[in-house]
Amino acid sequence: MNVIRIIGLSLLILTLAFLLSACFAGLTVSTSVAGNGAEDDTVEITLADKISVSGSGVRVDGSKIAITAAGTYRIRGILDDGQIIVKAEDTESVKLILNGANISYSKGAPVYVYNAGNTAIILADGTENYITDGDSYIFADSTSDEPNAAIFSKDNLTIGGRGSLTVNANYYNGIQSKDDLIITGGTITVNAVNDGIKGRDSIIIRNANLTVKAGADGIQSNNTGNINKGYVSIESSTLDIDAGEDGIQAATNLAIGSGDITIFSGGGSDNNSKPVRTDWWNWGKKDDTDNTAGNISAKALKAAVDITITGGTINIDSSDDAIHSNDSLTISGGDILLTSGDDGLHSDSAITINGGDIFIAKSYEGIDSANITINGGNIHLVSRDDGINAASGEGDDFAMMGWPGPDSEESGDNNLIITGGYIVVDSAGDGFDVNGPIEMTGGTVIINGPTVFYNGALDYAGDFRITGGYLVAVGSSGMPQAPSSSSTQYSVMVNLSSPQPANRMFHIESEDCEGILTFVPTKEYQSVVLCSSGLINGETYFVYTGGSSTGVVTDGLYSEGTYSAGTKVEVFTISSMVTNAGLPVRGFFGAQGGTRR
Repeated sequence: MNVIRIIGLSLLILTLAFLLSACFAGLTVSTSVAGNGAEDDTVEITLADKISVSGSGVRVDGSKIAITAAGTYRIRGILDDGQIIVKAEDTESVKLILNGANISYSKGAPVYVYNAGNTAIILADGTENYITDGDSYIFADSTSDEPNAAIFSKDNLTIGGRGSLTVNANYYNGIQSKDDLIITGGTITVNAVNDGIKGRDSIIIRNANLTVKAGADGIQSNNTGNINKGYVSIESSTLDIDAGEDGIQAATNLAIGSGDITIFSGGGSDNNSKPVRTDWWNWGKKDDTDNTAGNISAKALKAAVDITITGGTINIDSSDDAIHSNDSLTISGGDILLTSGDDGLHSDSAITINGGDIFIAKSYEGIDSANITINGGNIHLVSRDDGINAASGEGDDFAMMGWPGPDSEESGDNNLIITGGYIVVDSAGDGFDVNGPIEMTGGTVIINGPTVFYNGALDYAGDFRITGGYLVAVGSSGMPQAPSSSSTQYSVMVNLSSPQPANRMFHIESEDCEGILTFVPTKEYQSVVLCSSGLINGETYFVYTGGSSTGVVTDGLYSEGTYSAGTKVEVFTISSMVTNAGLPVRGFFGAQGGTRR
């Protein structure tokens, strides 16, 4: 997917969210007023063994209450094994003010919007409200399976106010709308055996505090038939989701602009949903089933078309991908912490990172997509296979072997582009694994790569062209690669005579003792690649291991310090765009370019 299309999708989802919010703006504002009891024509409904009603538009039949006309209805008290049904006209708006209401119904949905133009549920200031269903429903006939949620609406539904609502859904879903669902405020807790909150056409969440514990998806919008529907938009809200399956799932687009979001999905990262195979032919290849215990998708954030994140604090612990899009993913801001049993960031077509603080504490592959562009941001990631993987489809590479698998395509259709940002990779597999070219024009990249011979800190097909920025990549020496000779910034690859232990300092300095690199790798290493503007053609440099240094250390990289020499192990002179120093390359494919002194 090209950049123009990605930007277009991002603008589309934000525009859709804005337009839908605007459509309901009048309803939202008026419900805020109603929550304070300012409307003189409000119908009062008091729940008890004997239900009392003050006003018109209400029909009571035993423990069932039918609201049959547009208007505002304030509901308070306890309704034991009863139901509130909204049966208004298609164009009418109904407001239900929950003012300390406790409603339970054992045979179906305690709150059922059968028909209305728009329905709003307002949580009155400072009140606590409860909705509870039973573990089995009685339907009108054998062909019906609705309503199937504790709060169920066939039409548009808005929930807001400054009170609290607890929904205990023992049968199936918690809160569900067959059209648009807007949550504009309140403190809402949903406990559901299946999906927690579901809006078929869309879900918009603004200025709300939600806690969801769901046996299936936490929040889901599932209209796949219209590209302008099936989306989820979140702003200025606090969400705490514990989901047995996906945390938040959108049939089309998912947009997060701000807020504080915590998601625990599929039992968390310790319940790894994509184990590494150990049979020889598929050594290291990920299992393509979504979960070993029943093909369950347990991603934290998931969308079929596009995910756009522009801000917020996001904390995820997921058994499946932490953030997953079937098409494109764009991150431009936010404070994001991901712990994943599978990929940290995954998108089938394209990932673009423009900004944000992203820390992937645990993953199978850290960032995985066909095409990856990093323009900015502060990225730290840890992976048990490739750190950043640009490949078409999952499982194309023998991840543990570093060789192309039978289904892989190394045609150059995939790419990695880095124009800026700060990127730190700690990978057990390849640091960068790109089935195509890499282009780097700016930014800082630090890679603590693999220790096994069949992976490398850098692994790419085609060219790795660097024209700016800073790169240091350390790892094993079995299959090392350096940047390509097509670069315009000089680089050196040093292959040492023996592996160096983790935390043993590596240092390069010029003949006049100017430090070019002082670095302490976190793992055993034997190959070091450096690309820096500090390397100058014709200059001679000395390589040391061990020793110590003063100065400021960040992610193992020292600056503004004085180096106390360890053991000199190599001398090299920059004589071409890529210089190989130390032992000859012993890998299967060799290294790119350079001369050795």
